[in-house]
Order: sequence, then structure tokens, then C-alpha cells
Amino acid sequence: MNRDTFRMPAAVLLATGAVALLAAPPASATGGGGEGKAGAVVLSTGLDVGLLNKTVHVPLKATLNEVNAPATAEKTALTVTLDGVEGGAPVSVLRADVATSKATADKNRAEAEANLAKARVHVPGLPALSLIEVEKVTSKAVCEAGKQPVATSNVLGSVTALGKKTTVTAGGPPTKVEVPGVGLVTLELSGTQTTSTTAAATALRLKVSVNPLKLNVAEVEGEIVLAEAHCESPAAPKPDIKPQTTTTNTSTTHANLAETGGGSPTPYVAGGALILLGIGAGALVVSRRPS
Repeated sequence: MNRDTFRMPAAVLLATGAVALLAAPPASATGGGGEGKAGAVVLSTGLDVGLLNKTVHVPLKATLNEVNAPATAEKTALTVTLDGVEGGAPVSVLRADVATSKATADKNRAEAEANLAKARVHVPGLPALSLIEVEKVTSKAVCEAGKQPVATSNVLGSVTALGKKTTVTAGGPPTKVEVPGVGLVTLELSGTQTTSTTAAATALRLKVSVNPLKLNVAEVEGEIVLAEAHCESPAAPKPDIKPQTTTTNTSTTHANLAETGGGSPTPYVAGGALILLGIGAGALVVSRRPS
């Protein structure tokens, strides 16, 4: 093998690599935000049922139309019944003409709502008397990316607790309804709560203490929540890093090679390419001399 076939490819390779270094732009990166979250429930209970002078405790935990998102979730059910807490007979905890919940969430928006109308809530020990009756209650929570979350709740029409009509005031103190020989119900219009990224709304929150006729047949204590909705905003998308455009035409390249001042690293890189090209050319010339 002579020197021509050995040194010429090496010079070309060095020059090509230097030019490629000049022309290669930085990689671009695009980041996306995460999905929001949302959930709603028409009714949830956290009660303790004490039977036979509290010698037997039965937890009464139930939910009606509980939904959660991302994606879309929707439920409609009008009753929830529990077994085994009243002498083996089923207890209808809730009956309603309307009981719906819905939750949706994606990368732009999360939203949830719960609606309840013409509803009657019962607990063990009070088969004929409703713990509470409501005309209509609603809750809604909306969390949109880049905006302040919003939560709303409404109690429309009359509210009846233990057979007594009562008024629940937004922002006011809890309303207590007591019936001698039956029990005590504390009603609270929980209202709404928001942060920079979350929202929550609850139409009614009931604290229950019931012991019908003090017979200790079924003593019920705990909490009931009606029409609850909550959401969390989607994460903000990450900023994009845009690629830089490098001009590689002949006039620009010559101008850059002529620069000698500081400030930009381009003249030094371009100068390095020129040296490499010069070395390659020199190697080519020397290799053609007769040995």
C-alpha cells in the first residue's frame, strides 16, 4: 500500500468531522403536563351501629355513586341498602328521585359534580322516621390548568331533620336538631375550599347521634356526607427547548474564519476546522512526493 491510499482518507475524515461539529444543532426537548384528577360521591357514611347495649358494634360504611377520574366516569343509582344491622332485615340508607355523579379529567381540565334531589336518609333504629330529607343539593369543583380552581355547593329548598324542618345557612354555625327520646343531628353546610391547585365542595355534612327511646336497640353515631366533589389541576406543561439554527453557507463560513475577537466560541471552532483542513491538505501534498 502506497502513501496516497493511506493518508488521503484520514485527511478527508478529519475535515469532515470538523465541519459536522460546526453544523450540528442541539437536540430539542418537548415536555407535556400531567393529567388532572377529579372525584365525586353522592353519599358517604362513616357510622358505628351499637347493638345490645353496645356489646356488638357494626360499622356502617357506604357510598353511593362514587366516581374518580382521569378519563370520564359517571354513575346514577337511586338507592343504597345495607344488610345485617337491624335484626337481619335490610336497611335502606338512601332513597332519591335523582342521584348522579360525574368526573372528568385530562391534561387541560379536571371537573367533578354530584347532584341529589328528593332524597331521604335512614339509619338503623328509625325505620319510619327519616334522619334527613332534602329537596335538592349540588356540589361542583372545576380545576383548569393555569387558572384558579373553583368550587360551588348549593342546598336548595327545604331540609328536614328527624321530622323537623330547619334552615341551614352558608357560613353560619352548625344547626342542631334534637328530638327527645330519638336523638340529635347536627347539620353543617360545609361549603367550599380552594387552593392554587385544588378545589373541594360538600353540600351537607351531618353529625349523627341517635338512640331511639334510649332502648339501646340500635345506637348510631358518626357522620354522613351528601353531594361531595373535588378536583386537582393538571400539571403545567414543561417549556419547550427550541433548536438553534446554524448557517453553514460559504460566505458566513469565510466571515467566521476571519474573526479573531472573543465573545463567541464560533471563531475558535471554525479556526480549528481550518487547521484540520490545512493539515489534511498538507498531508496530501507530502504524500505525493516520490519516496
